[in-house]
Amino acid sequence: MKWPTGVLVVLIALLQYPLWFGKGGWLKGREMERQLQAQREVNQKLEVRNAALDAEVRDLKTGYEAIEERARFELGLIKDGEVFVQVPQKQP
Repeated sequence: MKWPTGVLVVLIALLQYPLWFGKGGWLKGREMERQLQAQREVNQKLEVRNAALDAEVRDLKTGYEAIEERARFELGLIKDGEVFVQVPQKQP
């Protein structure tokens, strides 16, 4: 009577192995869910960045204020009749 019980326990264990550790098992599914969530978070950050870049491109295409602001801050350009004043930073 003991050996049929042992055989049944071994058969159940063999049937459970693919469910837990197999190619499409529970542990693999959990790992894939975690990776999917991490990728969704990365995608969300990139979507926010892309939306900001898209808004900046639209602003540069349609308005002169954004172009003027970039010319002033990035290139150091000034308008006619303006005086450029630069205040030196104190050295530590």
